[in-house]
Amino acid sequence: MMLDEHFAGIRAHRNNIHRCRRLLVTSLSDAERQLIERRLAEERAALNALFAKTFPLIFSLPKEPADCRKE
Repeated sequence: MMLDEHFAGIRAHRNNIHRCRRLLVTSLSDAERQLIERRLAEERAALNALFAKTFPLIFSLPKEPADCRKE
């Protein structure tokens, strides 16, 4: 999958998440609310997976040596 396609997928998931959030502040039945909340969770999971696939690098700070720690 090309980078442009990843970005398009990220945009689509973000748009779906925003749409779900807008729906959740409206008047919904319990069944509708559960459906939207489940869809929101699915979209967030898909977005996180696509982010991890698109940007696989994780930067972490090196650990401080024991003699440099504040006590």
